[in-house]
This record gives sequence, C-alpha cells and structure tokens, in this order.
Amino acid sequence: MRAAISGIGLLLLWHGFVWWTEVPPFLLPSPARVATALVDRWDIILGHALTTGTEIILGLALGAALGCVMALTLAAWPAGRRWLLPVLLVSQAVPVFAIAPLLVLWLGYGMASKVAMAVMIIFFPVATAFHDGLRRTEPGLLDLAATMGASPAAVLWRVRVPAALPALASGLRVAAGVAPIGAIVGEWVGSSAGLGYLMLQANGRSQADVMFAALFVLALMSLALWFTTDRLLRRAIPWQPDSLLSENNRKVLP
Repeated sequence: MRAAISGIGLLLLWHGFVWWTEVPPFLLPSPARVATALVDRWDIILGHALTTGTEIILGLALGAALGCVMALTLAAWPAGRRWLLPVLLVSQAVPVFAIAPLLVLWLGYGMASKVAMAVMIIFFPVATAFHDGLRRTEPGLLDLAATMGASPAAVLWRVRVPAALPALASGLRVAAGVAPIGAIVGEWVGSSAGLGYLMLQANGRSQADVMFAALFVLALMSLALWFTTDRLLRRAIPWQPDSLLSENNRKVLP
C-alpha cells in the first residue's frame, strides 16, 4: 500500500513538473504521454521485453551456478586459493562495460553475448558472498564434526554449506538486482532486439515517450525478479530469522 502511494506521489510530482516548466516532450514527456506510448506500442515493447527477460534469466542462472562452483572450489581446495583468488579479483578489475564490445565481437550480436555479459556481472557477488559464508562457519560446529570423525567432504557439504546458505542468499539477492545491467549494456553495444535496442532506436528518433515506456517495463521486470528471488530464498532457508520483521511485529508489553 505504501509503495503504491509513493508511486502515485512520484507520478503527480512528475506531471506537475512537466506542466509547470513546459519542458519539451522530446526531453521529458509527461506520464500521460508515456502511458499512451506504452499502450500504442505494447506489442513491440512486449516482444523486446521477452528477449531481454530471457537474457536476464539465463545470465542469472549461469552466473549463480558459476559463482557457487567457484566458492565451493575455493573452500574444498585450499592449495588452489592462491591461484583462483587473483583470477576472481582480476575478473572484476577490468570494467565489464569495457569488455562488452569484445563479447559482441567474439559471440556475435545474438543472445549469447548478452548472457555472457550478465554472467560476468552476476558471477562475482555470488562467488564472494558464498565463499565468505563458507569461511565463517561457526567453530563449534567444526569441532563437533571433527569429534565425530567426519571426513572433509562431509564437513563441507553437511556443515559448511548449510551454514553458508544465508550468505549465499544475500549474494543471490544482489545478483538479482544487478542482473538487468549486463543484458542492457550488451544490447546497447550491439543487438537487433531487446529493450536496450529499443531504447537506442527511440533515442535516435527523439521518441522520449517510447524510451520511458521501455524503461518502465524494464523497471517492473527488475522489481519482479528481485521480489521473486527474495520470496524463493525465504522459503528455501526458513531457519534464517529476519530480525527487522521480528522487531517490527513484536508486541510491546505494558
């Protein structure tokens, strides 16, 4: 309810600013113009949104999987950390935006280069968050596992991994928030479909209302992805308490 009220308030401020300043529509269209463009071009916007959505979902799935594999490798292979950690850091030392033209050159203008771009952005937060969780297992649990004679593999899969799932969940939430960046940047560099491509075409024709309509759809997709990921993670890790919600819902005794 509060989010809806905030959204309506922003729309009213936006409309009031456009009406008061009389800014040209090609610079800042009114909400009514954007809504009209969204309705009139809905079939075109929907087609491009499906392309971008597919790129985002594939990038998120592959990036999360590669990040988990890297974190598990670092935890299970201590001797390889000195080699793999620099590789992990170097993968983010070069701005991914600078690599986008190379990905388009190597993988073409199709979906592969956009998915690869999203994977590169998503990989790092998942790998670092999960690895940090694996490193910070409660010592008492490790001592108990050693007392019971558990093998290193059993300690990893039955102690470290369950204890690190909340950290992994935080990394996945961050990944869900930044996943659209890779797909959109890849479409800006070179593509023939997608919301990023549509925004570039609209910008070249000074169709600011179409640009805002595409941006609005992208924002809705990003919000839906994040809230869906958050809901799934809450169900998958029910033992992780939410102290803020517990504090807000706590009854104050007289």
